[in-house]
Amino acid sequence: MQFGIFDHMDNDHLPLNAFYEERLQLMEMYDRHGFHAWHVAEHHATTLGMAPSPNVMLAAAAQRTKRLRFGPMVYALPLYHPMRLAEEIAMLDQMSNGRLEIGFGRGSSPVEISYFGVDPAGTESVYRQSLPRILEALETGVMKVPEHEAPYNEFTLKVMPLQKPYPPIWYGVHTSDSAERAAQRGWNTINLDMADEAGECNDVFKRVWRDVHDDAPLPFMGLGRFVVVAESDEKALAIARRAYPHWHQGFTHLFRSLGRMNRHPRPDNWDMLHAQGKGIAGSPRTVARFLGEQMARSKCNYCVAQIAFGDQSINELRDSINLFASDVMPAMRAMEDARMVA
Repeated sequence: MQFGIFDHMDNDHLPLNAFYEERLQLMEMYDRHGFHAWHVAEHHATTLGMAPSPNVMLAAAAQRTKRLRFGPMVYALPLYHPMRLAEEIAMLDQMSNGRLEIGFGRGSSPVEISYFGVDPAGTESVYRQSLPRILEALETGVMKVPEHEAPYNEFTLKVMPLQKPYPPIWYGVHTSDSAERAAQRGWNTINLDMADEAGECNDVFKRVWRDVHDDAPLPFMGLGRFVVVAESDEKALAIARRAYPHWHQGFTHLFRSLGRMNRHPRPDNWDMLHAQGKGIAGSPRTVARFLGEQMARSKCNYCVAQIAFGDQSINELRDSINLFASDVMPAMRAMEDARMVA
């Protein structure tokens, strides 16, 4: 079992320069503690997303870490020109000595997409056209150009990725269809749904994976959960109940201010989130027991913790990360070993 970090980079309580420095310090901690990767979301015009240009943050992460892998979860592909994105991916992979992970999507928020003059109704078409061009360019060094876009048939990339044919790809899975697509293409996945629903997706994923890839090792199948760890259940719960509404305000800001419907609603309080099985706050023992059960039910092999969120102080976050790494991770691996033996 491996462990990763998901981060919305939400902030409504710190000056931005201090916030960025704190996040980079946390990345140094993830690096020291042996987390596999740090996955950052892309959002715009809301306190949910203080990394509206993920690649800028990833370039800083490359310089502040040594082993930690990192990448977008995901690039909002309709907001990028394929040529520029391919070149920036190659740069980041080289600057990090091959530690980049990449993920692509249509963009989860139609409101944010529309701010860029892009019709949300056309994002699926843009995604399907752009992604093959980007991956082909990263693999071959040549990007094909549609006739209506430029007077040239193709561009040659002078910057190529270090990892071949390109960095590992991640995909958000919510349905059996999306699980099947990811398995066919050999992509890693992250699921944010309830454990049993994620387990159903992973059953499909594994079946298709074996049909397509024979005995090749399974990729990462991630399960994302909000996590707060403290010395006691009471202390962790107090932090989570205070911090989570700050995150939720950023998550819902644009939809509330514009009177739009949120396609991916979340509970507005911590206790309801926990009741859905999507968050845990407690002592190391409580957190390990909860997450161990969630991983078993979901049939995932990659636990993705959203530890930094809301108005938590740097000391609260350091304590949570240290306890997660020192106590929760070993306990969960021991549980997994026991299940394997049984």
